[in-house]
Amino acid sequence: MNIFRALVPFVFLLCIFFADYSVYNNLKTLLNFKGFKVVYYAISFFSIAGLFTPLFMRSEKGVRNKYLNFVGALAFLFIIVKIFYAPFLVLNAALNKIGINTSYVLQSEPIPIIVLVGGLATILFFLWMLYGIIFGKYDYKVSTVKLKIANLPSAFQGFKVLQISDIHAGSFDSMKAVQKGIDLIKAQKADLIVFTGDLVNGSPHEIEPFYPLFSQLSASYGVYSCLGNHDYYQIRALKTRDRNEILNFFRKQHKAAGFELLINENRLIEKGGGKIALVGVENWGLPPFPQYGDLDQSLKGTEGELVRILLSHDPSHWDEKVIDNSELINLTLSGHTHAGQFGWNIFGWAWSPVKYKYPRWAGLYEKNDRFLYVNRGFGFLGFPGRVGMYPEISVFELQIP
Repeated sequence: MNIFRALVPFVFLLCIFFADYSVYNNLKTLLNFKGFKVVYYAISFFSIAGLFTPLFMRSEKGVRNKYLNFVGALAFLFIIVKIFYAPFLVLNAALNKIGINTSYVLQSEPIPIIVLVGGLATILFFLWMLYGIIFGKYDYKVSTVKLKIANLPSAFQGFKVLQISDIHAGSFDSMKAVQKGIDLIKAQKADLIVFTGDLVNGSPHEIEPFYPLFSQLSASYGVYSCLGNHDYYQIRALKTRDRNEILNFFRKQHKAAGFELLINENRLIEKGGGKIALVGVENWGLPPFPQYGDLDQSLKGTEGELVRILLSHDPSHWDEKVIDNSELINLTLSGHTHAGQFGWNIFGWAWSPVKYKYPRWAGLYEKNDRFLYVNRGFGFLGFPGRVGMYPEISVFELQIP
């Protein structure tokens, strides 16, 4: 696994160089103008150099420079577009090599059809990606899910639980855009609000400018949170390694953001004489991610027929620890995957490359009368955009079967 992870950057670089070589050699015959080579490789140099802009994106206040964000995204986009276009060129060259003519003669000029179709597809792909960079990352979507929960007390019929996940405050470059997301959350008028981890990217200061925004959130039955893997990355910025001090820091940080942090513990939510248990664990993910979540500890005091809602950042936890647990956990709310920040979600059919790493990567799953919902995330990380998989606010309406 470690070898595979180490090889990923090299494979990506090989793809970049191969795509550059293929695109250049084909376009130089189609776009044979003076200075083409200089223009082409100037764009290539910009693309590679632009990948390093994240090193300069974050200010001391934690709000990224939106122009550097855009430059970094555009540089990445140029690379991805060439990788997207290269297979069309390779296919055209391979067919010609074995004697299959793929050109169409128009007014005595041979037009390579595969190259032309690939070019048009690449232009559309470029525009789609560009939309995700400019607009998609703040294009908040509300997903409403009605869930029939066994043993749900009658008082909780229609009870609304709202989930957000993966804020990643260090990636934001617009306070105004984030406020629109906050306003949309408030408009849902949920009974209970939960946040399922990754408040920051890695620095404690990243969330500080956004405290006034997220602390606007309120609900009749509370606003709760759990920790994600990125929350632990702050530890290197703290001057203590004592676990109790670190956890106390996390509690204060989440409180300043308006959340009551659950660290391997639970809260009983009471309404009209009925009760449900809200359970929150520390992050538990497959290596190399932290495995501090203690499910048994967090469930103490919730034994019996009590309905349980679990906040657990990484959906891997559901498969590894939740499904076969002796205590029935009715609903697990997770995030972590961001739905890859890229994919298709059309007419009920969803796809993202992240599904090949996380089988439970977005939306609702059910097994053995236990539900899992994987939220697409409120923020973004790495690539400053969202293409097809837009930021999500999940609203669950609990119902009696």
